[in-house]
Amino acid sequence: MISVEQALDKILNYVHVLEDEERPILECLGQVLAEDVYSGLNVPPLDNSAMDGYAVQSRDTRGASRRSPRFLRVIGTVAAGSIAGCEVEPGTAVRIMTGAPIPKGVDSVVMFEDTDETQRQGSSTEIGILREVEAGLNIRRAGEDIAQGSMVLSQGAVLRPSEIGVLASLGRTTVRVIRRPIVAILATGDELVDISQPLPAGKIYNSNTYSLAALVRRYGGIPKILGIARDSEHSVVAKLRQGLDADMLITTGGVSAGDYDLVKDVLAKQGEISFWTVRMKPGKPLAFGIIKGVGKAGIARNIPHLGLPGNPVSSMVTFELFVRPAMLKMMGKKNLTKPTIEAVVENPVVNRDRRRLFARVVVEKRNGQYFARLTGPQGSGILTSMTSANGLMIIPEDKAEVVAGDIVQVMMLDWREE
Repeated sequence: MISVEQALDKILNYVHVLEDEERPILECLGQVLAEDVYSGLNVPPLDNSAMDGYAVQSRDTRGASRRSPRFLRVIGTVAAGSIAGCEVEPGTAVRIMTGAPIPKGVDSVVMFEDTDETQRQGSSTEIGILREVEAGLNIRRAGEDIAQGSMVLSQGAVLRPSEIGVLASLGRTTVRVIRRPIVAILATGDELVDISQPLPAGKIYNSNTYSLAALVRRYGGIPKILGIARDSEHSVVAKLRQGLDADMLITTGGVSAGDYDLVKDVLAKQGEISFWTVRMKPGKPLAFGIIKGVGKAGIARNIPHLGLPGNPVSSMVTFELFVRPAMLKMMGKKNLTKPTIEAVVENPVVNRDRRRLFARVVVEKRNGQYFARLTGPQGSGILTSMTSANGLMIIPEDKAEVVAGDIVQVMMLDWREE
């Protein structure tokens, strides 16, 4: 039986960053950029107005106040997306909308609130300026955001909505990114029934496939559902072969010491097995190795395989600890860990198995301090404990118990609104 760290190291040392691909920008959210992105234009492309107001020469506003306005002749209007057909000269102004290009001769924009526009009925050929302004006021300069020729995004950046917006501002419709891993998911067990079928006596619905597929999607991968393999070597092998074009194989069940736990035996025969027990709870029966397959080009390849426990909580916890980091590494990401905080325990927890315990907890922040309480019964078959939890409290192997008031580490699964 190996430690959690040893298991994770073996997995991460085997998987590698996948190749890159060209994708439409809106399909790349959360992916890692595989190229440096340079700008072919200025953003904004021209000097433009930051306000609705009047484009003026600042010297024409000298001494202006609400008691003593400076009156200018209005010679035109320019809206966003239009170019002014006139030039502002001393004593004149152009009515201008936010985002509209700055007319020739202008060095500042006076916003509507600092004019007497609201006091005038309808259109007017004259406007009163009610304050003195400095040159450059309310003008956004060409290239202020992005200068032509500059590097805007660097290789290795994770594309968030803001980066997608920047790419769009450059007129980019596609970009090169590290591709998403395809993760094949196979559930095993004679007791399982697909969720689309009636439930016979003695059977249970196959929930693991769907919780795991949802996790794969959540962390940026593409799930490939292989269905259910029965408790026979032939059925397991046949189903696994349907997933040999994937980047990773996940099975649930069949990795403990029972008579019908066949996955680790199949793993040994169809490839290589690296380990199959980890010093943790839940999740002790965890297998890792490779399955030998053939790629799309007919070239032999080894596919990493993680055999997760069949109990639903164990399956999800081991995914978070081992599958998720492996997926993120494949996607070219550098931060592979969930955030961990210190919290005050509100329930006593016993840990006498000398395994690292991951207890499902609800974390709340009160008066600047985090507190963690158990979700309730901690059986590995109680899937609803995962719906209640936003963190996993970590109790080390050498700690037999924690009591209320102790400080513990909690791996956060989600951040709830505080």
